[in-house]
Amino acid sequence: MPRAGAHFSTEELVCVLSHYDVGVIVQIRPLSGGNRRSPKMVVVCERGKFLLKRRPRGRDDLCRVAFAHAVQAHLVERGFPVTSLLATRDEHHTILQLDNQIYELFEFVSGVRYDGSPDAATDAGRRLAEFHRHLSGFTHDWKPQQASFHDSSTVRAHLKTIGSDRTAKPGEKLRATAEMLTVLYNESSIRVNQLGFDSWGRQIIHGDWHPGNMLFCGSKVAVVLDFDSIRVAPPVVDLANGMLQFSIVGGRPNPADWPDYFDQDKLLGFLSGYRCVIPLDRNTLDALPDLMIEAMIAEAVLPIAATGFFAHHHGSEFLQMIRRKAEWLNKNRVQLAQLIGS
Repeated sequence: MPRAGAHFSTEELVCVLSHYDVGVIVQIRPLSGGNRRSPKMVVVCERGKFLLKRRPRGRDDLCRVAFAHAVQAHLVERGFPVTSLLATRDEHHTILQLDNQIYELFEFVSGVRYDGSPDAATDAGRRLAEFHRHLSGFTHDWKPQQASFHDSSTVRAHLKTIGSDRTAKPGEKLRATAEMLTVLYNESSIRVNQLGFDSWGRQIIHGDWHPGNMLFCGSKVAVVLDFDSIRVAPPVVDLANGMLQFSIVGGRPNPADWPDYFDQDKLLGFLSGYRCVIPLDRNTLDALPDLMIEAMIAEAVLPIAATGFFAHHHGSEFLQMIRRKAEWLNKNRVQLAQLIGS
């Protein structure tokens, strides 16, 4: 059974699907998107339509996967829009292990990508609050990571790595950008801590709530995807990241052409959707602009420190855009806090 590359062999598919009671298979076709190291196949059969996935290396820790499945099962029982997992025929487990590989078979859910509308952003905020509410008392034998992008020594270490890279071209501008981002990150961390972050309750959060991890039906969330980043942290961490991800304005090929500002209608819409389900106190609301700054810097520096790139964007160009946007948030922090709290 071949392991290399993000593809299934015919023999591998036959072997894996033989462990599930799906009836006669009508069609199998590949599905692109997501992690390229994780091959996916759409399986149409007598029992319906399913998505077969092989876990990539680095995301195949058995305990972590079992925990994610337990969370998804918990949410399914409560009517939350996540995909159900099909158990194997003999072992009745939702994790199939074959030759040191982990496979999962999900019920296929149709939907479209985020259309950029404020209404869809509002519903995404509402669904995040429901996610938090459903998992507020969830417990499991395996304990996930207790960390976030806030006040992170890892983020600071990566910023230092970028700032000390004297081989970068153009190195001086990159170092200056990393130094400014470090200042902005530290100032935001201090302000959030002063608002009482360490005393805020912690629970299971999604950890990666952004438009690419959900499908929509019109302006409503049809299904939430990707539970690989689940962790324990104050829910406001998820909220700030969601506000960031749904309001950031970009889309042009060159990050230098991305504007500094954020879409305030989507930002406030996402927050209002969340607050329709879960009320927030003043300190939490005041912390959101600074947490957005921290989240944006953290997301950018981790891959750039490792590879020099963010997706296909050169690290120096991308970080300059992040700096502009972080400075815009910082400059407008008081006004945003007033809008957020109104």
